[in-house]
Amino acid sequence: MTVQNIKLNNGVLMPEIGLGTWKADEEGILYQTIKTAVDLGYRHIDCAKIYGNQTEIGRALKEVAVPRKELFIVSKIWQNRHRPELVAGALDEILNELQLEYLDLLLIHWPFAMKADKNAMPQTANDLEDVPIMDTWKAMEALVDNGKVRAIGVSNFNKDILEKMLPQCRIVPAVNQVEIHPYNQSPELVKFCQANGITVTGYCPLGGSKISVMDDDFIKRVAEAHACTPAQVALSWALARGIVVIPKSTNELRLKQNLQKVTLTSDEMRMFGKIQNHERKVDPGRDLKELEWIFHEDKAKCPLI
Repeated sequence: MTVQNIKLNNGVLMPEIGLGTWKADEEGILYQTIKTAVDLGYRHIDCAKIYGNQTEIGRALKEVAVPRKELFIVSKIWQNRHRPELVAGALDEILNELQLEYLDLLLIHWPFAMKADKNAMPQTANDLEDVPIMDTWKAMEALVDNGKVRAIGVSNFNKDILEKMLPQCRIVPAVNQVEIHPYNQSPELVKFCQANGITVTGYCPLGGSKISVMDDDFIKRVAEAHACTPAQVALSWALARGIVVIPKSTNELRLKQNLQKVTLTSDEMRMFGKIQNHERKVDPGRDLKELEWIFHEDKAKCPLI
């Protein structure tokens, strides 16, 4: 099955449907899932250093019957590698794990830095480090110059941060990967990104284990009307907004279904905007007050830009 592409702001083509790999760490299962997904038509694989599974993904990628140039591989540098002198080495670690010579897209995973000896989500403010985002970004821009990445972007960046960052960028971020699903629609952020040439990728596009998007009565009614699954409705809604989606599944039938878009009516799209439930799967602000600014700009100061 062929997946349509979205053209990034530097002309690179990115498949609009990818395979998410966050929390896909069951040994052996992810390896087979990658191979199955590629056989089904997936070409976009979303990875990250912190997921701890890139070695298994790399092993699978070496064995797929698709040329490297037809794949679109994304990864993300973790917060403990934000110091500019550490960025190039962070990419080399990722490439080594994935057994690749270059990445199609490299993202800054979160807009805050952690001390270099930390390797998990921060537990206290003492885990954080003041590294200006633009120092990290300039090191990312250099990776494009040397050909090790085709495009660079960010993840979990809010509008407030991007507004301060963009005037200082030599290379505008190609992508902002954020949590997007019917219960977390983020219309202002999506509008801002798209107006500034930044493609939005939605992670957790089906909600998640604790978010009942697939059980929403409206979404189930739309799915029934189109003779498809609630997941296909949620993904098609995001795609209709011009948002790239990276659903995760290890089930072959669901992998296949997630590639099949349905055309929603204008009334159905409008009704999505009336959904009252607002839930987020990922929100560090709930855990550490110092990080509230990531999703709640009005509660705390932005980081150093």
